[in-house]
Amino acid sequence: MPDKLIYDENTASVYEKFTTMVGKVAEADETAAFLERFSSGRNALELGIGNGRVAVPLSEYGVQVEGIDNSDSMLKLLANRTDQIKAWKGDIADFNSEQRYQLVYCVYGTFTLLFRREEQIACLRSAAEALDDEGVLVIEVPVPTLHGFLRGQRISAKLLDYENTLVNVELHDSLNQNLTSTSLWFSDKSLSRSSQRIRYVYHQELDTMAQCVGLELAERWEDWAKGAFTDVSKRHISVYRRTNL
Repeated sequence: MPDKLIYDENTASVYEKFTTMVGKVAEADETAAFLERFSSGRNALELGIGNGRVAVPLSEYGVQVEGIDNSDSMLKLLANRTDQIKAWKGDIADFNSEQRYQLVYCVYGTFTLLFRREEQIACLRSAAEALDDEGVLVIEVPVPTLHGFLRGQRISAKLLDYENTLVNVELHDSLNQNLTSTSLWFSDKSLSRSSQRIRYVYHQELDTMAQCVGLELAERWEDWAKGAFTDVSKRHISVYRRTNL
């Protein structure tokens, strides 16, 4: 498996279809509304901008949105969708920006695709350095679900609708907090395959890593509607501010 997950043209097109089916596209407007209150109508940087699922509706609030992604195919999808957003190819674990932003954000578990702790800390450090004095960093991260593994392996099948079935095969490396997964998507008469590796992170560890780079937790929610984060939440949206002002 490559060190970085990079979407090729086939995977990128499947990504668009999948995010629509699981409700992420429908959720984009709510996500943008949540983020807009931190950008104050000024500027924002998305880490892993992809096809602009969130960036486009956020820009419609009058926010000047820019973005970074490591996939030419995803950046092409974004360019085909709009010419109002500046985006460039880069590594979210190690980037420099002369521009300072009111908001830097990373959504839909993109942060966990950095499957080494050092890369995750480097990403947080780069993001903190890109913030202006009043800026915030917003990260959406899934809460790890580790039940159901047998000898480090787990197979799950999820019926998405009458024509689509997703089968997911995962390997758990508990020492490095890595999950390596291969997904098989049966859709009508077609079959798509994709693989990825993530490093899951609990919210307490994320707070500690953030503190290491001069960030402190300001808010934490279960969802973009600002539901309370509890011990049964499946994800969290965490908002960090700089401490070294």
